[in-house]
Amino acid sequence: MDSMAQAFVSERVVTPQGIRAAAVLEDEGRIRGLCSREEIPPDYAVLDFGDLAILPGLVDSHVHINEPGRTEWEGFWTATRAAAAGGYTTLIDMPLNCLPETTTVPALEAKREAAQGKCFVDWAAWGGVAGDNWEHIEPLARAGVKGFKCFLIYPGCKGFEMVTREQLERSLPHVARTGLPLLVHAELSGPIEDAAAALNGADGGADWRCYQTYLQSRPDEAELLAIGLLLGLCRKYQFRLHIVHLATALALRDLRAARREGLPVTVETCPHYLHFAAEEIADGSMLHKCAPPIRSRDNRERLWSAVWNKDIDLVATDHSPCPPQMKRQDIGHFDQAWGGIASLSVALSVIWTGLPARGLALGDVARLMAEKPAVLAGIDQRKGKIAPGFDADLVVFDPETEFEVTADHLHTRHRISPYVGERLLGRVVATYVRGREVFREGEFAPEPFGIEV
Repeated sequence: MDSMAQAFVSERVVTPQGIRAAAVLEDEGRIRGLCSREEIPPDYAVLDFGDLAILPGLVDSHVHINEPGRTEWEGFWTATRAAAAGGYTTLIDMPLNCLPETTTVPALEAKREAAQGKCFVDWAAWGGVAGDNWEHIEPLARAGVKGFKCFLIYPGCKGFEMVTREQLERSLPHVARTGLPLLVHAELSGPIEDAAAALNGADGGADWRCYQTYLQSRPDEAELLAIGLLLGLCRKYQFRLHIVHLATALALRDLRAARREGLPVTVETCPHYLHFAAEEIADGSMLHKCAPPIRSRDNRERLWSAVWNKDIDLVATDHSPCPPQMKRQDIGHFDQAWGGIASLSVALSVIWTGLPARGLALGDVARLMAEKPAVLAGIDQRKGKIAPGFDADLVVFDPETEFEVTADHLHTRHRISPYVGERLLGRVVATYVRGREVFREGEFAPEPFGIEV
């Protein structure tokens, strides 16, 4: 590799201080400074992108890579290539759907070994709070996980245990001592079990091909009660609480009140909750199944308002792929299909498609999809901004081009997604990880060079 210092030049460089014409000076993988075109040192190689925007490399804090153990679902090689094509330069991997689950230090080491030589972008790992593994929490923190994930409901596949309230309370003092965030899938099973019983009542049962049946089976109340429980525990134990994939806008009032109170609570939502609406999902469309479910058009607009108001801190993909047969498109029954949406390669375009009409701009993309996820994962001293001293993780983005998503845009192991066929605005032209080109115009670097951060 040529080690010559480089100047990445654009009329639209997205910095923490705003968008400006600038040259981003990179040397040995770090940003050394920003300057005008005329001030570029003579020994720098110039990469001039004209009017294309240069964004900070995106950070996805909610990804299921599924390796080791379930590489037939995804894997480091395919997930990180898909990420690079989508402008992501760092992924934080969830502790479930891999085997072994990342709930012990030996399991973390197994993940590290599995990642060796396979990553086209940088990565890190979340640990798991699962069942009664409280004694592993602080060792995992010392071993380098960025925080912890838990489920208050069955997570969809065996191996990673949900936590009861009692188990969670045993774990929370240990989580609090680490200072790391606890990321929670916030649904409680009681309202879901009640809804299922009502749907499958004496009239012969519900039509599970119908999306509205699935939506009714995962009511808003399941999220609302879970978030209420978590806020009470946050108040009691003073741990950093992060609500993943918020789907119901009805919870925003309680979350706003908790933050006014000073509780250390952050919130994410996902591209699919901001793009799709329940009224538009066809019966039998298994590719749209996720949990919590995609809710109404009105709910979607209220989530967008919360993004605008900064009541929602960040957008993460919850990239959760699976083999095509697990989506059960042959049967088309929502109660039998895997719940997960693959979106790494198109998430930036999905979000940019919705932003301008709602008064948001490229600086908001950088905040929602790079800066704030980096803060959550504790890597914000080197990732998430175009600023001196940071890794030279950069995305060259064409905000004006429209395109129709095809399977060829996905780059995942299984190229199925509800975004195929959608018309989106904005295209990733090139992605650089620590100054090195990893993706450009559909082509990838010949060898992976991603590292754990």
